[in-house]
Order: sequence, then C-alpha cells, then structure tokens
Amino acid sequence: MITRDELLELLNKTESYRVEKTISTTNMDKFCEAICAFANDMPNSKKKGYLLIGVNDDGSRCGLKVNDDLLLKISSIRTDGNILPLPIMTVDSISFDDGDVIVVEVTPSILPPVRYRGRTFIRVSARKDIATREEEDILTERRSANFPTFDTTPCAEATIDDIDTEIIKRTYLPRAINADVLAQDTRNLKEQLAALRLYDLRTDRPTNAAIILFGKRPEYFLLGNYIQFVRFNGRDNATDITNQFEFKGSLAAMLPKLDTFIETSLIQNRPVAVSALKEESAYNYPLWAIRELLMNAVMHRDYKTHTPTKLYQYSDHLEITNAGGLYGNARPENFPNVNDYRNPIVAEALKVMGYVNMFNRGVARVQSLLEQNGNGNAQFVVDRITTFGVNIKDASANDEIDIKHIQKTDIKTDTKTDTKTSKKILETITNDPAISLAELAEITNLSLSGVRWQIAKLRKFGKLEREGGRKGGRWVIIKK
Repeated sequence: MITRDELLELLNKTESYRVEKTISTTNMDKFCEAICAFANDMPNSKKKGYLLIGVNDDGSRCGLKVNDDLLLKISSIRTDGNILPLPIMTVDSISFDDGDVIVVEVTPSILPPVRYRGRTFIRVSARKDIATREEEDILTERRSANFPTFDTTPCAEATIDDIDTEIIKRTYLPRAINADVLAQDTRNLKEQLAALRLYDLRTDRPTNAAIILFGKRPEYFLLGNYIQFVRFNGRDNATDITNQFEFKGSLAAMLPKLDTFIETSLIQNRPVAVSALKEESAYNYPLWAIRELLMNAVMHRDYKTHTPTKLYQYSDHLEITNAGGLYGNARPENFPNVNDYRNPIVAEALKVMGYVNMFNRGVARVQSLLEQNGNGNAQFVVDRITTFGVNIKDASANDEIDIKHIQKTDIKTDTKTDTKTSKKILETITNDPAISLAELAEITNLSLSGVRWQIAKLRKFGKLEREGGRKGGRWVIIKK
C-alpha cells in the first residue's frame, strides 16, 4: 500500500493516467469507472493507479472524516460483480490535520479488457473515457500476450525435424508472406517460422500450431489430433456400423483428403421427381456447408484433450462434435454473433491456406446453404463445457416419394379410401399451395410418412401435382 510520503507526493501533482482526485463520497459510478480504467492501464505502464477520495483538484483535503462504514462501502466495489474480471485493489485511509484521504490502490490487470457494467473504461493522460473498438482490441491483444494460447506454446520434445519443412517452404510461406518480401528475406527458416509463431526460438522447438498444421506425426504429440468418421445404419449409436475411418496426420496433409471424402462419399446426388415427367437433382447435404462446419471444428477444437473430432453419419442426420466448448468471449447467449479463437495461429493458417474465413460469417453462410438445400437450420449444441456439437438433418429424409417408385408400390386402394383425410389435405392445399409436408402433418394430425403416403396416393390417382422443386415450388390440384 502507498505510504504517507508517497501520498503527499501524489497530492502535489496534477491528475494523470495514474491519479484521480475527488471530494465525492457517494458517486459510486465515478469510483467504479476510475478503478476499471486503472485496471486496464491503457498506457501499459505496469504501474498502479490511485483513486484519492476526499481531495480537491489542487491536492488540498476537504475535511473528510472516514468511518468504517464508508471504507466498507468502497471496498465492496471489488466483489459486487459490476467490474469484471475482479480488480486487484486495496482500500485504506490516511489521516491529516485538515481531513482524511481514502486511497484506492489499483493494480493493472493481466486479463484486460476490464469492464464496468459491460463498458470498458480507460485513462489516457488525465482523461477518462469509454474505450473505442480499436483500444479494446489493444487490450485484448495484451491479454493474449500475458496468457499464450496452447497453439502458440512450444511443443515439448519436438524438434524442427518433426515438422514437414518442405511443404512449409513450398506451399505455406509463399502464401503467408508477400513474394517480394520473401525474396529479400535473409533470415533462416527457424527465424521465418518464429515470425509466423510456428517456432519458439527461446526453447528451440516448434510450437503446437506447427505440429498441428505441418507435423510429420502429430498424433504422437497430440493424441486426439484426428477425425473419427463412423456411418451408422440407423438413427442412433445402437444401430449397426456400416463404415468407419480415421483421418490422421497434419492438417496440411489431412484436409485435402477430407475435402475429397466429403465430396465423393458424404454428399449424395440423386434424382427427385417434381412432376410425372420431370426430375431434378437433389443433395442430402450441401457440400460447402458441411465443409465449413468441419473446418470450423478442427480450427476451434481443444487440442490438449485425447478426444478426436467426431463425424457421425446416421440415416437421417449428421453429427459433428469436437472437444472444447465455446471459448473466450463467445457464450451460449451471444453465439453465433460473438466469436473468439482458441487456436488463433491455426485459424490464421487455415485462412492462409484457403480453408476457412475469419470474418465471423461462417454460421450465417452455413444456415443459408442448409435452408436452400431443404435441410432446415443446423442445431448447435453450445451449452456443454467440454464439447461443441452441431446436428444437421438429411434433406433426403424430407423428400417426397419418387412418383416412379410409387407407381411400383402396392397401392390398391381406390379414390374412396381415406376420403376424409384426402379431402382435408386437398382443402388445406387449396388454401395454401406452397404448404410444406411438415405443416400438412401438423394440420392433419398424421406422421410425416403418413402425409407422404397420402400425397403419393393423390398423385397416383391424378388428383394432385407438383410444380417446381422443394424450395419455391407449389402444389397444383387437378380438376377433372
């Protein structure tokens, strides 16, 4: 805590980025804003800040008499939950003949930005204000510097021989560094990699990011660094497994293989009847949406765990699960509008290599592609601490029954069968030709498969037709 002589020295000085004086004893907002600003230490002085209560601007005392209740009131600022993260502060009083002074000593936070009721306050010189976005970015970067992420730390036991330096020199450096700059760069490879935070010169070891991205055998150092694909015959894990595979290796080697697998094995293209004489191509999943979700999974996952990224395909949906819940500023209540990066170097590299973007638009793009394809919105599982998941419905599970297939099935009923149900469906379609099968199921109190059966029957007997595809199409009642 500050001494009496040090306090007298501060009292004789004007207000600065380290000192604020006030005669108020009741303006708690002012006190909290000052404490928040000192904790953020915008000038990065690493020096403590002081809020002096009971002092005029010229440093003279105002005759304040401090009691225990007032000291307790000021001290409670630290734990009332309005300033987060909790500030490191001490509160004391020093008595003079002309009045007491309450001294609030605030230590710069190692976890900036510190916010008071959601707002970040800073001091620049004697000015106190709300931080701009750029100033908040500076504080956030400072926090990252204080606490390096896992991917920026050196990988224990690994050496430069454990990463594929040839692929780095051949494909990554030319993309990550301007060609003219790279041509004039006389640094050795380790120094070049260190500039990209792929190598730690102090320990002479590659970082975890280098192992994840370009390691020759990353699973030796990071046991969960692979993608586990399993295809089930039914809708849950209790059904038979029809295929399984593990994608292993560095991301630079693995992701091209994963891209090919998604396009050739996961995505299925098939004809779907939209009328008796017309078919159109349909996909169970949109390629770029699934690709985006998988790339985000490997980018945001927690690589410290032994759990792989899971890609599970069921008969009616797809599940992607990765280790590590929402990270940093991202929380269930603000997802997906707020994003944060658990592995910023991995994320940067994936962007350089063209696999992902870093503009927080991935989820919106995925939802748009899924909606256009007829899958409906992806369901994100964001309320778990240790995992993050997403479920995507198979669009083919919502397809109508192919008219050619229906003509071969055993529909031997005549037009009088299920007259009430058929009539209800036709009446509903008359009022809303663009109605979906799911909406019809809800109105008629039938299952989705029951509605499909009724629709197939009405089409077989020439009472109903479809114009257009699943998106933007409409039902047409045939009147004879």
